[in-house]
Formats: sequence, structure tokens, C-alpha cells
Amino acid sequence: MPLKTVLITGCSDDGIGHGLATTFHQQNYHVFATTRNPHTMSKLKPLPNVTLLTLDVTNQDQINAAVAAVQSHTGGTLDILVNNAGRNHFMPVLDEDLEQTRELYEINVWGPVRVTKAFVPLLVRGRGAVVFVTSIAGYVNVPFMGTYSGSKRALELMADSLRLELTPFNVKVLCIVTGAVRTMGQTYFGDFKLPEDSLYKPIEAKIAAQARGEDGVERMDLMEYSRSVVAQIVNGETGRFWYGNTAERVRDGISAVRNPVMDDALIRTTGLDML
Repeated sequence: MPLKTVLITGCSDDGIGHGLATTFHQQNYHVFATTRNPHTMSKLKPLPNVTLLTLDVTNQDQINAAVAAVQSHTGGTLDILVNNAGRNHFMPVLDEDLEQTRELYEINVWGPVRVTKAFVPLLVRGRGAVVFVTSIAGYVNVPFMGTYSGSKRALELMADSLRLELTPFNVKVLCIVTGAVRTMGQTYFGDFKLPEDSLYKPIEAKIAAQARGEDGVERMDLMEYSRSVVAQIVNGETGRFWYGNTAERVRDGISAVRNPVMDDALIRTTGLDML
């Protein structure tokens, strides 16, 4: 019997995509693991039944090449597509460079849409599933994460519409609303700086520490997260699966619109009270 297939975007070593790829491989899937630079997938490279592909989710030519590679291997079907690639981001809304923000949305919102559009014909033939890795940030108005949070929530709302739109074609759609997970994502902000004229310059060190994950939040082990997420995908779940540290608490009790108690806590924990 041919192996079932999964394509995952954003599989750099020790990130969420890497954890999901490793778990699917352990469950006897053929994994198409992708990143912008395949050299960042060194831990997946030695594994059998893993195909490494170059894929920038903003590059249509690379997306088309990935579709062709999967078609060549499978004969034209795909069982699961996992849209995981994305960029983290910290900056007060008033300090945003709008060109950089547009690039963020190209990666976090339109990138997964482009990839999904390209692979849907293969998923329809395989009666497969599309998965979007989203974030609890889309439900929590954390200061200095407004544009990132907006990108994750925007993607989730579109994915939820897609879930209904693909129902007639027997393709499932699932959003993984992800809480705090221990990955390399907290290592990318060592040189974080605010503009010199920022209103928030007095608390720059506090914001930088938050960006680096030095916020006192406990993070779930990557492989624990990956095993539970893959189980949901393989079981054919649709809608939303909330997982990762604090995810259930956000699901059960936090409003992203108005919650005075939460607003007060966020003001204090992010240093705004110091201003």
C-alpha cells in the first residue's frame, strides 16, 4: 500500500513544522517538508520517506514547483496540507513600518491562501484535509502584538469560511489555535529596538524581553504538542483545536473585545502601567 502523504510548510529545525513533520513520519506518512531554505531542515534530511522542498509561501513559482513535485510522487493526490509557515512580530501599532507590516500579512495571511489554492485540486482528489496553524494571539489583545495578532485572526476567519466552502468536495479544514509552545521562535528578537521617537521608549527593555519569550509564561514541550495535534488531524477533526500552554484558558474565558480584568492584567504585565 502506498504511504499517505502530508505537505507541511515552515519545517525548520526545532520549530512547530519540524515537530509535526517528525510525528507524521513516525506514523508512517510520506512527508513533504518545506522551508525557504532546505538547509534549515538538517534534522529531517536523514529520514526515509521525507522529501525536502524549497518553498517560500509568497513565491508563486516555488508553490507551483512544490505542487508538481507532489503530483510526480503521488500521481496527483495529497492527503493533508499543513499551513504552518509564518513570521512572529512585536511592535507597538503606532511604531509600525507599514511596508514591513504588509510583508507580514503577505507571509501570514496571503501565503497560506496561495498555497491552499494551489494544492486544493490534489486534496479534492484525495478527499484530504487542510490545516492552518493559528494562534491564541488572535483572541487576546496583547499590547505590542496587534498586527501579528490581526494576521493570525484574519487567517483563521478565512479558514473557517473555507471549511464550509470545501464541504461539498469532501475536504476537511482544521485550525490549530496554538498556545505557548517551546520552539526557536523566541530566539529571533535579540536585536529588538523601538524607533527613537517612540512613545514607548521608556519601556523598550520590557517589550524586548516579552519578544524574546522572557515573560514568565511556561511553554509546552514541542513533541507533546505535535503528538496531540497530529492525532486530531489524523482523526479527521474539523473546526478548531485549541492546544499549547494557556490555550484552553483563552478558549474558556477571554474576550478579545472587552474584558476589563484582562485589560488590567495585560497593562501590568507588558509594562504599560509604568508609563
